[in-house]
Amino acid sequence: MKQDAKKGLRDLRQPIADPPAQITFPCDYPLKVVGDAADDFAACVCGIINKHAPGVDETAIQVVDSRNGRFQSVRVTIRATGEEQLRQLFEELKATGRVHMVV
Repeated sequence: MKQDAKKGLRDLRQPIADPPAQITFPCDYPLKVVGDAADDFAACVCGIINKHAPGVDETAIQVVDSRNGRFQSVRVTIRATGEEQLRQLFEELKATGRVHMVV
């Protein structure tokens, strides 16, 4: 960051670099997977999640419909073991063509 030494002010034209978020693995990792509402959407998402993070507590999975019923979100917390696991999980969820967003 550039600062004016005399005034102690930062040059607002320069972007502030945010440090990358650090995750310590293994950890509990909450997921929210959003897609078009369908009878089998949650089962599809849960099947992929169980493939990459076996042992998910199925009683803790929440399926929430949007206000107008057009979308569904599947909310679950997995035990994340590393960045590669998360990358593969996200890629497979997106590859279904049914998932709009993973948060």
